[in-house]
Amino acid sequence: MTSNAHVEDGILSDFNATREQFFIPEGVIYLNGNSLGPMPRGTEAALSDFLHNEWGTELIRGWNTKDWFNQSNTLGNRLARLIGAEPDTVVVGDTLSIKVFQAVASALAMRPERRIILSDSGNFPTDLYMAEGLIKLKDKGIELRTPDPEAVEEHITEDVAVVMVTEVDYRTGRIHNMKRLIEKAHGVGAVVVWDLAHSAGAIPVDLAGCNADFAVGCTYKYLNAGPGGPAFIYVAPRHIDTVEPALSGWHGHAAPFAFDLGYRPAGNIEKMRIGTPPVAAFKILSVSLDIWDQVSMQDVRDASIDLSETFIREVEARCTQLQLASPRDPLQRGSQVSFAFEHGYACMQALIDRGVIGDFRAPDIMRFGFTPLFIGKSDVLAAVDILEDIMTSETWRNEKFHRKSLVT
Repeated sequence: MTSNAHVEDGILSDFNATREQFFIPEGVIYLNGNSLGPMPRGTEAALSDFLHNEWGTELIRGWNTKDWFNQSNTLGNRLARLIGAEPDTVVVGDTLSIKVFQAVASALAMRPERRIILSDSGNFPTDLYMAEGLIKLKDKGIELRTPDPEAVEEHITEDVAVVMVTEVDYRTGRIHNMKRLIEKAHGVGAVVVWDLAHSAGAIPVDLAGCNADFAVGCTYKYLNAGPGGPAFIYVAPRHIDTVEPALSGWHGHAAPFAFDLGYRPAGNIEKMRIGTPPVAAFKILSVSLDIWDQVSMQDVRDASIDLSETFIREVEARCTQLQLASPRDPLQRGSQVSFAFEHGYACMQALIDRGVIGDFRAPDIMRFGFTPLFIGKSDVLAAVDILEDIMTSETWRNEKFHRKSLVT
């Protein structure tokens, strides 16, 4: 991308304009949107309006007068564009862990004669934990297999019920080939659940075009919905009528205010709703989606690659102690770059102390995220300047940078 503004698919992506719509503290270069997105500037006003003109004035009437009840669906439809989903196939609410459990349980029910959940050793641990918990509840001899990420495709065999993978590896940014894995899985009758936690808002996703079955994801990373922002779940239209929601919550009932004693799932994507949604959190997500409405995902991807390639080139030229842990081919990685360094934790703490915020993943991975909505090339170059100084001066050796915090 050679310009900060150009038109694609009818959308003018002006990243100079979007950068002005985020609050970044003075003196901070924020390269951690892949873990927690920064706050949109409109958030404070939106929450104030919610407190004073919705909850404060409407009280319980807000479920009708402010349409709180339908926001799980309306936000789902707004988010659908970012993940290539069809209308009325996405709902928002609950946490990502719950949505992983819900999707995998529903997928397993579609293949009751099979006993294998296939994931990979690079999947985010929570996804594996949820699968393990589900297996214990089922108590039917179901097995979780976790080969190396590169070997997943060859392990998709006719005994596999569900393939559960995260599209973009949280450690290295390596991308699974969605279309190819789905075709292989469908060829042997398996169902696929995608975790888009590091994809939504980072890379173009085409769930409909890839013939996806299920997808889940969070909104607090690239989608900037704040700590604990609500999750989402996608179900392909061809499955909506027959899929079993597994977690049969009140808001997924066909007639929630009939107060039936027995559960009857809704006949559409609403059956994947569970309990009362976090309406205040929805307000933050809505503000962020207002910004996302202004950009094309392909433009975001092009700009992200330009930023990450600049970062890799400069780091490798100036900080030779660091080893690239992400795929070198930008088309094979998401919107993050990871470098391995034996003292990566301490080095990252030294960076944060100087205002460059990335994060660390054990045992030795330093992660840096590149979101053009609020990061420009000057930020990238300034960050490498600081990193080079820390490596040259060995500032990371300072004892205070080796003290482990609870959250890394």
